[in-house]
Amino acid sequence: MLEVMPAEISLTSEPSPASSAASIFRLYASLAATLPLDPRSGLGCKLLYAGEIGAAGRNLLYASNIAGAASLAASAHPAALREAMRDGVIDFLVNSLEEALRILKNEIRKRQTVSVGVSVDSHHLVDQMVERGVLPDLLPPIRRPDGEADLNRAQADMFLSQGAKRVAEPAAPFPHEAAGFVTWAVDGNFARWLPRLDACAHAVIPADDELRLRWLRLAPRYLGRLAQRQRGVLFSVEETLRFGAELGRLIDKQRSESGEELKVTIGN
Repeated sequence: MLEVMPAEISLTSEPSPASSAASIFRLYASLAATLPLDPRSGLGCKLLYAGEIGAAGRNLLYASNIAGAASLAASAHPAALREAMRDGVIDFLVNSLEEALRILKNEIRKRQTVSVGVSVDSHHLVDQMVERGVLPDLLPPIRRPDGEADLNRAQADMFLSQGAKRVAEPAAPFPHEAAGFVTWAVDGNFARWLPRLDACAHAVIPADDELRLRWLRLAPRYLGRLAQRQRGVLFSVEETLRFGAELGRLIDKQRSESGEELKVTIGN
């Protein structure tokens, strides 16, 4: 890979925000594998119960926002809720299931993306959902990375028996040999250059690959600070090489037109 890339493109293996973005992408692909994405609205009109707003819950909410679903999550920890609001993980913070349902029903009717956090313990929220007959379309993966369950067995079985689906465990969604999550960044003027680098990525992804094209289009909007200075998507080895060639052409064009040297960092 080094041999085919211009000198102005450097490679790095530092995880930085990429590790989080890669995890979010896997969850996003898992959502799409569980229920198909509508070409226009994604998972619009589908309700995801995302569980506790911790590290794993935040990633699932990010993925759900990009996929276009309506999401419901909870936490009894004010700091976690404030951070989720600040980072754009949730759109609304309310104190009760009733308030959350008013927002969710309205946005689901319009097939709009929305995420709502409720300031209660997540297990208590599930008890309330059962009592009120609230049936989510999607449930979180069986186990979070910290080993805790978001639902007890009886609650999960009840939801599943009425048609809810578990989000598939995150996995590599493509069979490409040595496929990897590739990131790109520039050394400054991010608002100007990152969209142009995104266009280089768009150019190597097949036009019918709605999963990755939707990610490229919406991840910068929903990932907030995670995407302010760096972007990424899953590429095959061949696509990575073609992406490097597209970047090389962009760099050469910029140099010839303005004399400005554009320095790009690619991570894997």
